[in-house]
Amino acid sequence: MKSPSDPKPEAKILLVGNPNSGKTLLFNRLTGLRKSVANFPGVTVQISKGRSLWMEADVVDFPGIYSLNPLTKDEEISVEKLNEELKEKSPKVCVCVLDVTRLERSLFLFLQLRQLCDKENVPLIMLLNMVDQLPMHKLSLDLDSLSSTLDCPLTLVSAKTKQGFAELKSSFDQVLAAPTRKDTTGLTQGKDTNQLKALAKDLANKAGLHGDLLLKTQFKIDRWVLSKSFGSIIFIFTMLFLFQAIFSWAAPLMDGVESLIGALSDLTIANIPSGIVHDFFSDAIFGGFGSFLVFVPQIFILTFIIGLLEDSGYLARAALICHKPLGYFGLSGKSFVSLLTGHACAIPAIFAARNIESRKKRILTMTVVPLVSCSARLPVYGLFIASLIPAHFYFGGLVGLQGLAFFALYFFGIISALVISAIASKTLFKKETEAPFVLELPPYRWPSLASILKKSWEHSLAFVTRAGPMIFMVTAIVWALGYFPTNGTLETSYLASLGKWIDPIFAPIGIDWRFGVAIITSFLAREVFVGTLGTMFGIEGADEDFTGLAEKLQNSGMTLASGVALLAFYAIAMQCVATLSVLKKEMGSWKIPSLIFVVYSLLAYIAALIAYFIVSAF
Repeated sequence: MKSPSDPKPEAKILLVGNPNSGKTLLFNRLTGLRKSVANFPGVTVQISKGRSLWMEADVVDFPGIYSLNPLTKDEEISVEKLNEELKEKSPKVCVCVLDVTRLERSLFLFLQLRQLCDKENVPLIMLLNMVDQLPMHKLSLDLDSLSSTLDCPLTLVSAKTKQGFAELKSSFDQVLAAPTRKDTTGLTQGKDTNQLKALAKDLANKAGLHGDLLLKTQFKIDRWVLSKSFGSIIFIFTMLFLFQAIFSWAAPLMDGVESLIGALSDLTIANIPSGIVHDFFSDAIFGGFGSFLVFVPQIFILTFIIGLLEDSGYLARAALICHKPLGYFGLSGKSFVSLLTGHACAIPAIFAARNIESRKKRILTMTVVPLVSCSARLPVYGLFIASLIPAHFYFGGLVGLQGLAFFALYFFGIISALVISAIASKTLFKKETEAPFVLELPPYRWPSLASILKKSWEHSLAFVTRAGPMIFMVTAIVWALGYFPTNGTLETSYLASLGKWIDPIFAPIGIDWRFGVAIITSFLAREVFVGTLGTMFGIEGADEDFTGLAEKLQNSGMTLASGVALLAFYAIAMQCVATLSVLKKEMGSWKIPSLIFVVYSLLAYIAALIAYFIVSAF
């Protein structure tokens, strides 16, 4: 029995809706949080919670679902958690977010929710989102017809423009204040799935939106974008543009960051007396951590272009184009989304695999995601490409040799992923059953540049704040080991003693112990490699003014063969503790993640040896 002093249970607002219905943007508006949104179904694959800005209530955002009969892993998680929340004894309101431009499909989920909420005695609000799209397409909606038939609070809003938010707040207040929900009209009682689908179609027609009226424009564009010939050409040029831009667009920003770090180094070091503190700032802070920061603009550009593809609606078309080719390797068209997202970070790419219907293809996708080149590899790639590949341009400056080298590395990672997937599909997962491929094509929209720029900045900042502390810690330790006991003579330091012990492992690919130490430390995280190398080169060049790590690498005598070997190694090696942890979480055990770590490390070393001998021979 509860005492009068027991705290009152917190009220909850449960947001449920179809994928791509604007539900997560609404969640951000209600809570002030900044969860990732995009014009692609299945972006939200985790349940998010936040405190409402308007009232004493928590807002819960569930991954998008098409119905209460789950087909994919993320739908399964969403429906399971929704049922748990509805059964929990606390004040709550369930909000069904409907895409007003695709009303029939959205109404089917609403009618299923009506049945479930009636059973659990939970109030339900119908929220018609994206009303800003109606006047743009000269469409209208008969609200009176819907409201009278459904006997349910109904609110028109636009999460994008905040239209209707005052009315929405009023609806929340009224429903949460009501002690019990009122009796319903019995509209959905006793109806099966087919009957609910027919009812949804009838209601949509009565409301004035017959089917999906916005598909006409979409179909006209898709005739070109999804055609067998022209569509493939668009896809190839889009991918080439993506990887070319990572280097070409980022180059001026990288030069600017390097100049800024150089200026800060000169200003700071000049005011510190010679000694251990002077050397620490020069070698570890500016030489090590500063070398890592130079490559952050490439991460910004990568996130920006992926954001353009998502917001425009092209990403889903690319997944559809890739479905058949990826099928030959045991993957799904939706695997393309994980593989492309993996170029930014493997962790959200692994979560995105929840959207894949087939268990076999979901596990295969998660297994090969670490092979695609994530943003943590960008500093390593950028360093060696800038050091070893001349900055030659062709076709009036549109195509650069360094950009093509980037494309080759990313292409190599994708091919490696496909080969590994094909082998595993025909051996380890040969007896797994398949599931149908279902993908909704979102409407084409003009990307919101302000939103994408903000998202890219936040992603780059998050990358620095996440990786920065570890890189600083490692560079500080490396600096201390390389500085003592002889106060800055690297060859006779503790680090040299450790490095020369592992030197025979990496000698076959023509690199010395300094690179071996950087490789070993980078097993914590790939981006640590640049900071470690920058610290060691900083100790060696302590009497020099600040210069970029790429220039130091050029002067170190490294051969093209060794550089290519290291690039091949980093294109395959599994060097991210966080990714392994997420794989374990998603797969339920350490068995496959441990196997991935061992196999990919061995394959990386073999690939480095092969690359070294091939380049040396020619």
